[in-house]
Amino acid sequence: MWCEDEAGPFGTAPYPGSNWQPVGKPTRQEHEYIRNGTAKLLTLFHPATGQVRVKGVTSCTNAVLHEWLKQELASVVQSLPTPARLLKPEENQRLWKSWQQGLKVRFTLPHDLPPLRMLLVMDNLVGHKTPQLVLWLCAHGIMPLYTPLGGSWLNMAESIQRILKRRALEGHHPQTAYQIIEWLEATAFGWNQQPTPFVWAGLRATSRQSASKISLSWWFWCLYASSSSADNYCQK
Repeated sequence: MWCEDEAGPFGTAPYPGSNWQPVGKPTRQEHEYIRNGTAKLLTLFHPATGQVRVKGVTSCTNAVLHEWLKQELASVVQSLPTPARLLKPEENQRLWKSWQQGLKVRFTLPHDLPPLRMLLVMDNLVGHKTPQLVLWLCAHGIMPLYTPLGGSWLNMAESIQRILKRRALEGHHPQTAYQIIEWLEATAFGWNQQPTPFVWAGLRATSRQSASKISLSWWFWCLYASSSSADNYCQK
């Protein structure tokens, strides 16, 4: 399973955040800045391995997105192992249709389908549902799955995009859109050197739950301490 999304637009404005500064010389953010274009980040993410493929662009029309997406997906499919067993046409059709069960809106699957090679999660946008793109995906063994309205957070590509944006831009003030693209792509390259797999309710979720429990325990302790101090004061 792979996830696709477009992050941005990111403007040439100061981005709040922490960074390295000499002691006694905190970062100062300008209250005025020049609007010098915006950039977006095309993202193709593989949660099982944490690998991410990106491309920074200043324009994200269907022509730009679809060309890049087809190129990257064709490369991914080519690297996949050959199916161990080829299903009969009827079984193969049922396998494809099984991923549409429970959906209120379904696109019509082509009659002749290749072996299913990949699931692709995308946001519920018109540009992701053009007949040309959907037919191309099906012809290459890729089943597109769209997040429900209001459920874009189910797309794990948004999670990796938040990490890349935070590491690349926070605490900095890019001057041009091309500088933003350079920083985002360099950050993605660094991430891919030692990627972290994404798992629902995995180590990250466990860490957040532990931190939440510690914070809640500290709050109760402070409440108890303040109540005890108040009781002692009243008794005096």
